[in-house]
Amino acid sequence: MHRRIVGFHLDEERHWVADLECGHTQHVRHDPPWQVRPWVVSEEGRQGFLGTTLNCVECDRGSTTSTPRREHDGKARQDDQA
Repeated sequence: MHRRIVGFHLDEERHWVADLECGHTQHVRHDPPWQVRPWVVSEEGRQGFLGTTLNCVECDRGSTTSTPRREHDGKARQDDQA
């Protein structure tokens, strides 16, 4: 299922991850030649992709469990710790 991107964060290995409207997440690495996403390396580029859609594999599988989002420092966001 296609879900809109609502934000981004860095994972523990400092790779960019898209936060999807469904609560799941998806890596959006720029790792040429395998994955070419030059927009992900700049704040302006990421902001330009907010609202666009990615296919959510977790939703395709029927998962209703959201993935805890992480801040840039790798800590869970305050609203995800409840």
